[in-house]
Amino acid sequence: MDAEKLARILKRLVSITFVCNLLVLPLLAGLARLKGMGELTGGISCFFEQGEGVGQILLRLVGYFLTSWGEIWLFEERYAQVLALFLFFCGVCTAVILWQGRRGGGHRPPPHMDTVLRGATFTRGNAANMGRAAVCCFLISGAALLRTVWGLFHDGSIGPLFTYNTLFIPVFFMAGLLCLILSALVRQAAELKEENDLTI
Repeated sequence: MDAEKLARILKRLVSITFVCNLLVLPLLAGLARLKGMGELTGGISCFFEQGEGVGQILLRLVGYFLTSWGEIWLFEERYAQVLALFLFFCGVCTAVILWQGRRGGGHRPPPHMDTVLRGATFTRGNAANMGRAAVCCFLISGAALLRTVWGLFHDGSIGPLFTYNTLFIPVFFMAGLLCLILSALVRQAAELKEENDLTI
């Protein structure tokens, strides 16, 4: 499979993931309050057994997820507050990272994936996009570190060290470094290309 086909597939996947990411953001407070997905599915099954229709159940779910943002503060659900804020922050950063793949640099440029499709990958705009993605990766890594430290004090044990949250710290830190390196390489290539174009 050539690079053009791969770029087209990746562009579609990035777009789908970006939209899904945005759709999940309003649900995070409600998800943070759940002890597990079994609690959610069990509640839905209970409503069905009581004879409620799909429309009524959907309204209940929408109400639950939307009101959860206020209730976690009203009822001082400290763990849910921290988890919801952490996930929301990471979700926003992830959306920014994905958006960098949909946009370019400069004045009204083509999206990043389109520059790949046109064979114009090495541009200052793409270098800047990778730099912004690197910043977001570092922010996620830092947020994960803060939440891990908070968890150690909140739980009073080393349990938080063995969760996905701790894994976020090195993974996103290394991803940030990789984006910075790629950003520098693309910028250097763009500058060389500009010099060659001027020479010609």
